[in-house]
Amino acid sequence: MSGTAIVTRFAPSPTGELHLGNAHTALFNALLARRSPTGKFLLRIEDTDAGRSRPEYTTQLMHDLRWLGIEWDETPLLQSQRAEFYGHELDRLRAAGNAYPCFCSARELELERAAQLSSGNPPRYSGRCRNLTEHERAARTSAGEPATLRFRVPAAGVTEFDDIVFGPRQFPNDSIGDFILRRTDGTAAFFFSNAVDDSVSGVTHVLRGDDHLSNTPRQLMILAALGRAAPRYGHLALLTGSDGAPLSKRNGSLSVATLRTQGYLPDAVVNHLFRLGHSSSLEKFAALGQLAAAFDERHLQRAPAHFELAQLRTWQKEAVHRLDVGAAIRWLGPRLPAEVTDDVRHGFVAAVLQNLVLPDDVLPWIQVAFGELPEPTPEARAAIEGADRRLFAAGAAAAASAKDFAGISAAAREVTGLKGPALFKPLRAALTGRLEGPELGPLLKAMPQSLVEQRLARFA
Repeated sequence: MSGTAIVTRFAPSPTGELHLGNAHTALFNALLARRSPTGKFLLRIEDTDAGRSRPEYTTQLMHDLRWLGIEWDETPLLQSQRAEFYGHELDRLRAAGNAYPCFCSARELELERAAQLSSGNPPRYSGRCRNLTEHERAARTSAGEPATLRFRVPAAGVTEFDDIVFGPRQFPNDSIGDFILRRTDGTAAFFFSNAVDDSVSGVTHVLRGDDHLSNTPRQLMILAALGRAAPRYGHLALLTGSDGAPLSKRNGSLSVATLRTQGYLPDAVVNHLFRLGHSSSLEKFAALGQLAAAFDERHLQRAPAHFELAQLRTWQKEAVHRLDVGAAIRWLGPRLPAEVTDDVRHGFVAAVLQNLVLPDDVLPWIQVAFGELPEPTPEARAAIEGADRRLFAAGAAAAASAKDFAGISAAAREVTGLKGPALFKPLRAALTGRLEGPELGPLLKAMPQSLVEQRLARFA
């Protein structure tokens, strides 16, 4: 596709928070477009469901996309503002004999479906209103009967296309059944508005969930009947959660907003999503531009990909460790103590950053550095109790004049003759209450000198 001006899109419905499954779809469409210098990525808001769509969700999902680093190239298209255009296109279909009004009630359709299922047949519309005369249609309309508008599916033939992910697909037309283009309330149905908006926007490639695979022949029929160009479709394997069900708004899956609130970084999220359902030789952490260069639609996988929070944490750890101290301070935000100087705050964050994954991980180290010594862990307690008490007395004396760890450890070594773990483990245990953690030298520089002296003297 190197010679093609690629135009992709993301077309969410603003009926809830952006969940990871939809973020995954948005990312792959954006990467496919950004792989080419002439590529374009569009955003369309499919807000025709007035009962469930909310403007606040539109605002939120745009904020979530931008937080992930996903920017669009044109003003977002709002389907709720396109009723006149849809009406014109639907009139074209009806005038050409490709659509007709259907007066079947929901109850009639439910009974028809139940009868087909009980007979072992796949449910589809029987076409009972398909051959009504114009006189019959006019009479029923005059009587005030509500009607949908259905597409007249060709009775014979096959609709086929080459799916980007699944390859050649064929759907016998007689297995589809006439489908709804316009609801009884006058709003355009998904099959219709989604297809025509892709075409008029110049979209060339659509990556979407494989739950839409069966929608594609319907949409190809619509575009062919209107004489409009169709994009090339690719259907992505859905992401599944810990319950094995597809990630969605309805099953309580993590939303992008939730991850952001918990402190996950956008680079961590996109690096994890990039590797779900897509194989790549790019194994290292990468920026969005590098991910776009490495994205290959030929490597999209058909099997469902399982979202693992543990894997996300691995990418998050690397993202955090790549932060400069200024960015890390902003990331940690109000968790950091307000009463310390900027220099102390900077030194403290620099000291503990490599031990953090999420922002709340800093809270125990704030306690260690500026508060009362936490109860030592059993391992730290054992190290303290098994140590030569002169070690702590010599360290406390050195800390009274300076909180430099090299000086403290040198003084303790001179008195006790200890070195290596026998020296450093008890000192770390006395100063922090644990045997693992940040490098002691930088951490002690951020701590109040009196606190360092007090902790060592406590065990002397």
